[in-house]
Amino acid sequence: MSGTECIHGFENQLCDSCFPKAAPAKPVTRAASTSRAKRVPGAPRASSTKMPALADQRVYHVTHISNLENILLAGQLVAAAQIESPILDVSSPLTREMRGTASLSTGEAIDRYVPFSLVPESSAWRELRDGAPEPRWSDAARTASSSDFIFLVTTIRALGNDAVLADGDAAAGQTRFATDEATMTRMLGNLRADELTEDAEVLIHGSFAFDEVQLVGVASDKARDRVKELLDAASFATKVAVYPPWFIQ
Repeated sequence: MSGTECIHGFENQLCDSCFPKAAPAKPVTRAASTSRAKRVPGAPRASSTKMPALADQRVYHVTHISNLENILLAGQLVAAAQIESPILDVSSPLTREMRGTASLSTGEAIDRYVPFSLVPESSAWRELRDGAPEPRWSDAARTASSSDFIFLVTTIRALGNDAVLADGDAAAGQTRFATDEATMTRMLGNLRADELTEDAEVLIHGSFAFDEVQLVGVASDKARDRVKELLDAASFATKVAVYPPWFIQ
């Protein structure tokens, strides 16, 4: 490994294996249900001094590789409300309805925002990767192979000043939102300390320019070759890295 590029092809410490995050101060204990694990009242919060600052926090958008060509043709990721018919829609009609009716304090519906997760091993991706049995996923999602999905990786800095941080599923009734830097920093610190980053979402209104995507993570050499072919055809020089751990149960 030389410089800041790891053996997996990642740069700027994007690889969680070669540049691991600080170990949590306490073990993660999760119930068998889908409810979030909570910090024990009175227990000390884990230190986040070695965590990236808010602006440098990595964020991840997962999509099926069949959707990439249309994303590249548009030159941007667009919110679900603006997509009439994605090639492969992983969301069920129920999810579409919930995200189309739930809204932020601004009155804007959740489906008018492009969602990102704070960690690659998010709750949503884990469900999707492991067979998507929950009602929020479509039949197409249940038959799709996890190796045919891709990660689009960027940072909160690249999302810009309009990014919104949600401390859970953005369409859930009890989810709280942070819209300014100070509140987002405080919320992110609490999410890290309570080990709830896998449930959180970062939202950007309307669309996100693809040239701000810093890396495309794929499961195999075959997927890398296909992604590079599409990127070259659309004149994007975005880095592509094969990183199987993101795609393995």
